[in-house]
This record gives sequence, structure tokens and C-alpha cells, in this order.
Amino acid sequence: MLSVKEIAEALGAEWHGDGTLMVNGAAEPASARTDQLAVALTKGFQAQLGQGAAKVALLPTGVDWTQFALEAAIQAPRGRLAMAQLTATLAPNPVPPGVHPTAVLHPTAEISETAAIGAFVSIGAGASIGHGCQIAEGCRIGANVRLGQGCILHPNVVLGADGFSFVTATPAHVEVARTSMGQEAPPQMDDPTWHKIHSLGGVVIGDNVEIGANSTVDAGTIRPTQIGNGTKIDNLVQVGHNAVIGDHVLLCAQAGVAGSTVVGDRTVIGGKAGLADNITVGEDVVIGGGSVVLSNVPDGRVMLGYPAVKMTTHVESYKALRRLPRLLARLAGQKSGSQAPKD
Repeated sequence: MLSVKEIAEALGAEWHGDGTLMVNGAAEPASARTDQLAVALTKGFQAQLGQGAAKVALLPTGVDWTQFALEAAIQAPRGRLAMAQLTATLAPNPVPPGVHPTAVLHPTAEISETAAIGAFVSIGAGASIGHGCQIAEGCRIGANVRLGQGCILHPNVVLGADGFSFVTATPAHVEVARTSMGQEAPPQMDDPTWHKIHSLGGVVIGDNVEIGANSTVDAGTIRPTQIGNGTKIDNLVQVGHNAVIGDHVLLCAQAGVAGSTVVGDRTVIGGKAGLADNITVGEDVVIGGGSVVLSNVPDGRVMLGYPAVKMTTHVESYKALRRLPRLLARLAGQKSGSQAPKD
């Protein structure tokens, strides 16, 4: 349990009222107990404060906390940032300290004494786990994978799996389609066998990276796949072999980055978005959810659609598509001489 004063200091926020009140967790206002902090950062949640039993609430700066019959309040100027700091203060460590007895660690792996290794984790030869890393249960860290300091891997993350890279003895139909843009007929192949190109390069991950459950970062072919400092990867994300992901990038759930693609610093890739292989996405780019990027993207661009285009272009195209039935009906009416429907 923490006092109101201690929580406010952890958030860098102001506190009012009884700073000695003890708090045992957070809750939405309508369901908050007397020992919980009611999180009421919007007007909708503030209206629910009378429905619960909370004595203390987290409120935006400038709101008159005395109107809610509270005994104390914590006030912060930026709500979502306060939420990040509050949850970090109240959340337990996702992985207990130490090495779980079921973990399998290769004798050549270098693991910091401050790292926490969960149940059934496997760490391969030559891997390096930095100071303060937390590796949750079921993770597999392959050979020659390097994690910087303060990284968090959620359950069942795989680092260093072989990349999906195959080649045929003679050019396959997919190669011909790509080079000819679909203009040439598929070739006749005497030997359609797919020969695997193995991944020898490992994975290098920077400091303070977080990777969500069931996500995978494939090993590079010769050089390592790279994830930059401060990057956050959601659940069910795939990063292909040889990709280079910059610093402070966000990859949302089910996003996919194909092999040898470069993603610049501070870029945000929305859920279910996909990036083609061997392209470069610049810094400070936003890729909307479900978009598919097939070519290079300059710095600062906001992209939507399939194929992904500038957001302004996509919106105009969508508006035109919405108008299309009316335009066709008008055209049909003009040809038949009948009255066209009004917009």
C-alpha cells in the first residue's frame, strides 16, 4: 500500500487533502472501494465518483476536487501520462526475480545477475541478457541473440527463429511475377524444390525494449536483425529477418515487417498493418491500422490504405468511392432521359 502523498510524488503530480490516506490499487470510480484510488480523468468518469466508495481520486489539473466529497485528490496535467506513471507505480513485476528452476540456459549464454528469467524459458548458445531484463514464461531466445538493459519479454516471445527465406534452382514464378509486374507467364520448372536460406546472424535488441506475448523477431541471414532502444512491440507481431527497426518505434498487434525492411525512429505502425520487404520507412511516420506499405515512405508521412498512400490522398479517394454510386445513377439517368436521383 502507498499513501496519497507517495503516489503523487511518484507521478510528479499535486496532491490535496489528506496525504496520509493509504491506497491499495486503482479502480474506475463507480466500482472503487474505500481503499482504492478512483481514476477519474474524464468528465464521464468524474460523474461516477458519487456511485463508488472512493475517498481519493486521480483528476486533471484545474478540476475542483472538493465538489466530489473526497478526502484527498491527486491532480495531473496530462491524463494518459499520469496513467502510465500510476500503473507503473502500482503494477507488480511481471516476472519474479531470479532464474526459475525450469528455465534452460546454455552454458555459454551471458545473463546479468539482475535479470529475471521465468518458467520454461530457453536461452541459446552465445546469447546475452542485459541488466534488469525480465523474460516471462515460455520465451525462447535463440543463439547469439543480444538484449540490452531493461527489456521486457512477455510470455512466449521468440527471438532468433530462422527467417522465412527460400530459393529454387531456377527463377520461380514468384520471382518472375515480381520482376515483370505480372506481365510474363509463369515459367515451367523442372525442379520446384524450395531450398532454405538459413539464418546465421542472430538478433540484437537495444535497451528498454518491450515485446508482447507471442511475437517473433527472426534472426538475420548474415547480419543480425535489429530492434532499437525504447521500441515497444505489441502481441502477435512478426519482424522478419534482416529488418532494422529504429528507436522508440511502436508496432501494434498483428503488424508485420517483412525481411530487410528499415523502419525509422519514432514511427508508429498500426494494428494489422504490413510492410513489404526491402523497403525503407522514414522517421516519424504513422502507418494506419490495416494498411499495407509496398514502397518507400519519406519522413513524417501519414499513410493509409492498400496500397498505402498519403492520408489526404486516401481520404479523397474514399470520398470519391462513396460518391461513385450516385454518379453512376446520374449518368444512367442522363442516358435514358429519365430524371437522375438527387444527391
